[in-house]
Amino acid sequence: MTGATTDSVVEERRSLRGGLTALRAGLHISTLGGLAGIAILLVAWAVAAALHIANGTVPGPWQVLHTMYTDGWSLYGPNFKVTAWGALQGFAWGNALAIVLALLVVLIPPIEMLVTQLAILSYCTPLLALGPIILVVFGGRTPTVFLAAMYCFFPTMVGAVSGLRSADGASLDLVRAYGGGRGQRMRRVQLISALPNTLAALKIAAPSAVLGAIIGEYLGGVDSGIGVALTAAQSAYNVPRTWGMALAAAALAGLGYAVVALIARLALPWTRAEVR
Repeated sequence: MTGATTDSVVEERRSLRGGLTALRAGLHISTLGGLAGIAILLVAWAVAAALHIANGTVPGPWQVLHTMYTDGWSLYGPNFKVTAWGALQGFAWGNALAIVLALLVVLIPPIEMLVTQLAILSYCTPLLALGPIILVVFGGRTPTVFLAAMYCFFPTMVGAVSGLRSADGASLDLVRAYGGGRGQRMRRVQLISALPNTLAALKIAAPSAVLGAIIGEYLGGVDSGIGVALTAAQSAYNVPRTWGMALAAAALAGLGYAVVALIARLALPWTRAEVR
């Protein structure tokens, strides 16, 4: 009996080591793939600049990087922080509303049609048309937060609803058999089942919130942010700085995606292969 137990422990340890090895190999391959993709983009960018594509309006990557270094943190730092804060506020409001409505749709099925129509309306409405109205009514940075929230609302709601409905039927029946009500089934089964889809939707929502915040700044009414700096660089015909601000926006969107992806990896250790 002891020998069988020892063999079982050894087998489990081997399986664990094999899983860790496979995870490290996957991360290594993923990192190499990402670096290769960046290298290809840089080469294509340099070739486009050397060939003077688009009448020479494409500066070389080293010229853009030099301009960013010359402008320094005094230009990029404050604008980066302001846009990041607006995107974070919109991300929090939009996703909180999306998750609450997804829970209500599952708990109260008759309201699904109404909520779905509202979600589709928010997704299809030209937000650039709503931005100036919000700016006139509320002023300040409200359009930035509003557009950031609207851009991430729809994907999160769809992901949360699909995740809640993906719960295993046998698990739900087991909770019901032990006397668990709708709240118990939601808390013990459906919320856990919804985590992968919801976190996957949040990874999409993070860059979307950055886009919404920048568009809100681009509409005017504020005096700082990546969108404001981007508008100023375009007005001054400073092409390298314009590209530098675009790179800053891409970096902020990538940072948001990476943070949510890291949270997903930590929160879902049993599905790391799927959320990587």
